[in-house]
Amino acid sequence: MAERETKNNPKDLIEATPEELSKLKPIPEAILAPARSRPYSRDKEDMRASLDSWAPKTELGRLVKAGKEKDIDKLLVSGKKILEPEIVDSLLSVDYDLLAIGQAKGKFGGGKRRAWRQTQKKTMEGNVLTFSCMAVVGDKKGHVGIGYGRSKETLPSRAKAVRKAKLNVIKITRGFESPNDTIREPHTVPFVVEGKCGSVRIKLIPAPRGTGLVIGDQGKKILKLAGIQDVYAVTKGQTRTTFNVAKACIDALQKTSRMIL
Repeated sequence: MAERETKNNPKDLIEATPEELSKLKPIPEAILAPARSRPYSRDKEDMRASLDSWAPKTELGRLVKAGKEKDIDKLLVSGKKILEPEIVDSLLSVDYDLLAIGQAKGKFGGGKRRAWRQTQKKTMEGNVLTFSCMAVVGDKKGHVGIGYGRSKETLPSRAKAVRKAKLNVIKITRGFESPNDTIREPHTVPFVVEGKCGSVRIKLIPAPRGTGLVIGDQGKKILKLAGIQDVYAVTKGQTRTTFNVAKACIDALQKTSRMIL
């Protein structure tokens, strides 16, 4: 009769012999590496696969697919409407991030805000949940855009937000804090600009190199992807409304390319 196993009694450990260890196949380094340090993420692989199977539906998309249009700055200055996100993927190497627009966890909203905003609609069949999020894309070299997506699931809403953010990409002008520091790469806004949306007002002020981004967390995400490394910011209004904060920040960055003399 087999003995009953108890939790208190230790189990016997069986070690492998050197002959058995030599027969084992080595594990690839790509599997052992953490997910963040892998050279190619799943999003980039999916983007490459979508570009290979991309069938343009607009005239501008056909020109980009054929290689006749290679400068996105020229397209943005000319005012041509970008209706396909693959155009931005073909001409720029962009990254994206999600802004925290959701409700805060914890009692009385004391926790950290989430990226997805959850809303409910009362119907005869019950409650219908809807998830929405706001994404920001940029290449850290002067191109940035924001987008808002909404869906019944979280991942489709993220895909919509990233897609709309790519369609809303704008070109900004970066500058230097000192007119003598023009040898290295631009790192701040060229002059004082102010953006507004609703009750929110954001003023961006040039800062010396090494200052960093003196702005809220959501503003940092936008400025980092835009390629701004040092800036002072002054905000007014209901800054807890992340929608208006993001739009006001984009409005301020947009004014860097429009200077009234």
